[in-house]
Amino acid sequence: MAQTGTPPGPPLGYRRRHSIVGPVLLIAMGFVFLGMTLYPDFDPWPFLFRYWPVILICVGLGKIWDSYYYRSHPEQTGGPWISGTGVAWIVLLALFALAAWHRGPMWHRGDPWMGDWGWHGHRFGDDMHDTRTVELQGAKSVSVDLRMPAGTLSLSGGSGRLLDANFQYDRFRGKPDVEYAVSGDHGQLTVTQGEGEVHFGSEDTEWILRMGGDIPLDLNLNLGAGESDMRLRGLNVTHLKVNMGAGELRLDLTGARKSNLDADIEGGVGEATIRLPKDVGVRAIASGGIGGVNADGLTHDGDAYVNSVYGKTPTEIELTVHGGIGSINLVEE
Repeated sequence: MAQTGTPPGPPLGYRRRHSIVGPVLLIAMGFVFLGMTLYPDFDPWPFLFRYWPVILICVGLGKIWDSYYYRSHPEQTGGPWISGTGVAWIVLLALFALAAWHRGPMWHRGDPWMGDWGWHGHRFGDDMHDTRTVELQGAKSVSVDLRMPAGTLSLSGGSGRLLDANFQYDRFRGKPDVEYAVSGDHGQLTVTQGEGEVHFGSEDTEWILRMGGDIPLDLNLNLGAGESDMRLRGLNVTHLKVNMGAGELRLDLTGARKSNLDADIEGGVGEATIRLPKDVGVRAIASGGIGGVNADGLTHDGDAYVNSVYGKTPTEIELTVHGGIGSINLVEE
């Protein structure tokens, strides 16, 4: 028989405890937006992208404590005045504020809002700059291994050295490492940053790399999230391997060639635009994921795309492109 009437209320003496998680989050969001309004250079997102798993850890510990408390006090009709989850959010807010204070502020006089003292810094966390140069040191060929986890890459020719590099990076991420060694007639150049780290989202990192020399180059590039602009005109690249992450790739292979080029592009999430020469034979095998393949100026030849001079020039380009999520644009110029 179904019961009717008003369901029983809470036990006598019970007092509902309201969670402070919501107010704490509102306070945190208020401080973030206030900082972004008062100081346009204030940028907390790279820091949050790096350490967001700490939020899961602290909240999980808070919930474990809440569960332990209720098992240990079964007679108590209401929870404690502040829950373990609430404490976790307060600790998180304090930790992020302390880390931000440690990384960001540098002081100078003259800000009217702060009185005699104010905020100073190029960006929150301070961007750092570094330049490196590498001489060829007698090598007759060079292999280049470039691993950039996130940011903006610009790679071009025109240098009088093997490498002229200009790096902009967050000091919290660390300075890019450049290593070069020559064994016999062969050189090995490696440029890396943040090896073994997990990266989320884009970063305020920019590499401007200029290379030179008439020697054969073997380029192996592993790119994470960001944009890449590679203009290889004037460089004697014989082998090119590019692994894209998430972002946009612009690759310019136009210009005269001294030797054949074998290029392999592995797409990730984003768009790849590859510019190809009209006066050098080109054969491209391209398979796109979501987005498809656009081949402007090329014609189908079996499972490949070729230009009108393929098989008629002393040097040729053999290109293989595997797209991920995004489009592949092959443009003949």
